[in-house]
Amino acid sequence: SPLPSLPQFCQPSGWQLFPERNPPTFFVAVLTDINSERHYCACFTFWEAVESPQPQSHARNAEGEEEEEEAASPVQPAQLFAPKSLVLVSRLDHAEVFRNSLGLIYTIYVDGLSVSLENVIGNLLTCTIPITGGAQ
Repeated sequence: SPLPSLPQFCQPSGWQLFPERNPPTFFVAVLTDINSERHYCACFTFWEAVESPQPQSHARNAEGEEEEEEAASPVQPAQLFAPKSLVLVSRLDHAEVFRNSLGLIYTIYVDGLSVSLENVIGNLLTCTIPITGGAQ
């Protein structure tokens, strides 16, 4: 495997929840294995809403005791955003193709289109790319 720690590669600062949605990010890193072979690793990260496991904090009075809230207002869990990454590893250097492919997968995911992600990925992996200078 060219990547010993894929989660650390995607999120070098660690996986953290954020109080607001960050814009998607994309980067390509070139990793060289023990045989001096290059692996181009494209990472597209976006943030997905998740429910916080802890409810929002209650107001406290001057003595540090929780104040009673009206029974009509149930405690709503805080909404947080977690990073989710799509990664493509290739021996070919085609950063724009990687960005477009991962962007397509992301768009289908967030738009909730009726086509399954498995079909989209299968179609991307099985497409035939003509050889440069080959028969026209």
